[in-house]
Amino acid sequence: MLSALLALGIGAFAAFASPDQAETPKSESIVLGAGCFWCYEPIFEQLKGVSAVEVGYAGGALPNPTYQQVCTGATGHAEVYKVTYDPEVITAEDLLHVFFTVHDPTQLNRQGMDVGTQYRSAIFYANEAEKARAEKVLREMSSAKIYDRKIVTTIEPLRNYSRAEEYHQDYWEKYEKATPAERLHMNVGYCNAVVTPKVLKYRQKFAHLMKG
Repeated sequence: MLSALLALGIGAFAAFASPDQAETPKSESIVLGAGCFWCYEPIFEQLKGVSAVEVGYAGGALPNPTYQQVCTGATGHAEVYKVTYDPEVITAEDLLHVFFTVHDPTQLNRQGMDVGTQYRSAIFYANEAEKARAEKVLREMSSAKIYDRKIVTTIEPLRNYSRAEEYHQDYWEKYEKATPAERLHMNVGYCNAVVTPKVLKYRQKFAHLMKG
């Protein structure tokens, strides 16, 4: 009798717990490079299904480079942003289509006035499935002839990824909330001329994908 009650109790608990377990969001991540990482974090973090975006460095020879080292272009790293998302809400293909739209993937080792290999257009993969997916989307974008010039985005193995310094995280959001005195210690000219126009433009363009 006791064993039957225990079995019933365990079964009841399992039945109670299952819905919560089923509702746990899935989580995957993708690492992308598209120029200065300040520009893209605030776009991607507002997409439905995206739970986190952090900026960092990837693709170079050093395990934990500093911003100053990456800026020399000598480490081989790219400025990147790591997007964590729920694939049941937004797919990696969706994220890649946004990626190919919000920057110019035909510019080799630069974006606008930001010049150097650290600003290259790149998709980083952690396994062969991610590599194949990136290659597929790249072929689709190239075939669509959206750009007049050839897309030069590289598809690279993810190596030596590290999170960037804390002051780079949510930089534009910090800038928007900063007082005039605080902005004296920030890159006001770049934010006003490059980051803010890009963020506002693409948040509007992808309004249908943005969080409510």
